[in-house]
Amino acid sequence: MTLTRKQQALFDFLLQNQDSFTHPPTLEELCAAMGLKSRGSLHSQIKALIDANLVEAPERKQRGIRLTDYAKSLAAPTQDSSLLPLVGYIAAGRPIEAIENIAYMAVPEPLKTDKPCYILRVKGDSMQEAGIFDGDWVVIEQRSHARNGEIVVALVDKAEATLKFIEQYPLETLLVPANSQMQAMRFRPEQVEIQGVLVGQMRSYTHP
Repeated sequence: MTLTRKQQALFDFLLQNQDSFTHPPTLEELCAAMGLKSRGSLHSQIKALIDANLVEAPERKQRGIRLTDYAKSLAAPTQDSSLLPLVGYIAAGRPIEAIENIAYMAVPEPLKTDKPCYILRVKGDSMQEAGIFDGDWVVIEQRSHARNGEIVVALVDKAEATLKFIEQYPLETLLVPANSQMQAMRFRPEQVEIQGVLVGQMRSYTHP
């Protein structure tokens, strides 16, 4: 079973919160619970989960998103609330593609939020003046919006992801490094999609 990062985050959210809904959640309720603005992309993720036999195909009498029995049997790895999906590497320099390679990693509660989160490993030194170094793990809260000055995972031209401060203006979006030797990257707003906001960070002092 191979899921993209967004599909995995949605599946994890459904698994971890299946008992918190009084009835199977609608698309609108899922969007609100996950802090998403549009249900369009969520609809395609639900379809992918249906194809993977993780979500039941909707019927005329059925309302809401329901996990299959097979999906519920996979709940064991996520019952430990300290586990978050480790989905690959993120560039803190020149943008590179994030790796869709799902594993799990234990994270202390203070380093994450109660919203869906995932982990990325940092490559590069463009965020070093913000204390984020090559090889660090960063905890990202999945959401599609951010305030100016927050550190975000930004998907550029739907192809490459990078970790940067964000500054958003009506005609321009800036992705700003924390390295005085590097320049801000400038894009049209429609070129940049926010995939999450930095909420925690971890570091190992031993070589991998």
